[in-house]
Amino acid sequence: MKKHYLLTPGPTPIPPEVAQKESLPILHHRTSEFSKIFMNVSESLKEIFQTKNDILITASSGTGTMESAVINLLSPGDEILVASCGNFGERWIKIAEAYGIKPTVIQVEWGKAIKPETIEEALKANPKIKAVYTTFTETSTGVVNDIEKIGSIVASTPAVLVLDAISGLGGQKLLTDDWKVDVVVAGSQKGLMLAPGLAFVSVSPKAWKLVESSKLPKFYFDYKKYKKSLEGKTTPFTPAVTLIVALEESINMIKAKGFENVLKDASLLASAARAGMKALGLELFAEIPCEVVTSAKVPEGVDGGKIVKKLREEYGVSIAGGQGKLKGKIIRFAHMGYIGKADLLVGFACLEMVLSQLGYKVEKGKGIAACEEVLLKGEAPVPANAGV
Repeated sequence: MKKHYLLTPGPTPIPPEVAQKESLPILHHRTSEFSKIFMNVSESLKEIFQTKNDILITASSGTGTMESAVINLLSPGDEILVASCGNFGERWIKIAEAYGIKPTVIQVEWGKAIKPETIEEALKANPKIKAVYTTFTETSTGVVNDIEKIGSIVASTPAVLVLDAISGLGGQKLLTDDWKVDVVVAGSQKGLMLAPGLAFVSVSPKAWKLVESSKLPKFYFDYKKYKKSLEGKTTPFTPAVTLIVALEESINMIKAKGFENVLKDASLLASAARAGMKALGLELFAEIPCEVVTSAKVPEGVDGGKIVKKLREEYGVSIAGGQGKLKGKIIRFAHMGYIGKADLLVGFACLEMVLSQLGYKVEKGKGIAACEEVLLKGEAPVPANAGV
């Protein structure tokens, strides 16, 4: 028998208390009992998003709600700006192009963060831009962008700011309203400690003006339908009932711990993971590392794909490798949600063994010791991360 440890940046481990809720007899979604749970979840999510805006909930993956943020804001011929620093930034480009929208693109080298001034320059050059699409914590590289500064820049123009916070929500400080982020999209399978299948979006009054005039085709993801149904304490279509019931439990756990403490835990684990990577002689990949996933370059002469495969197949430890052009070149350890100190220590112990098996000279226990040193102190150093 093999015990499994999940250190991937989504899906992440699910607490037993949350998983048990999914096994309960299913509720009918058009009942007062379910409406009470649904509204409790909807209101509680506002605290996690740090917004006064309504949170719309759909049954989809994170990519589904990214698509919704394109089709609900835009009309044919609209001009938008996409600021991309990785695989998921490029997804914004692909979604827009699928609907005939040709974006102006700011593309930075993977591993680097987006410079807010480049967005400011692009908006000055083209005042017709209606929306700026970008990423909070770019999961594919481990970078965090300075959304506070970007939000301030975009807010001074007629454009709206749309943010992919799918991996960052619940693990990296995000102040939706204070940072003037107009649309935030997120998913259930990351910091919220739930299975994949739910997606969330907050929409500011400024962004709702675009929703009202949007002409791109839409049916299932129509924000107007979700807002109207929310007023009736329900959804326009059949919701993922068991996931919403389980999400209530997950949110209760977050509340019991205190949301600030959840963020502190993620920061501490991030610091420990960075220390562990450096102690093993692995170079961190992200220019400005985020708090939810740590990326490191694969050592010269080592097959990154084999690291991921051997960890999973021989030790039951699942981590992530590189995506797209980074395939085989980096490894990624997640530290969000239900991932804890012991999980991280197991991950580094097994990583040391795998690296040794693949011919990389490792001083046994050095990575673990570096992790332990940070964890024993119990406080992460104040990060230089943008927007934190």
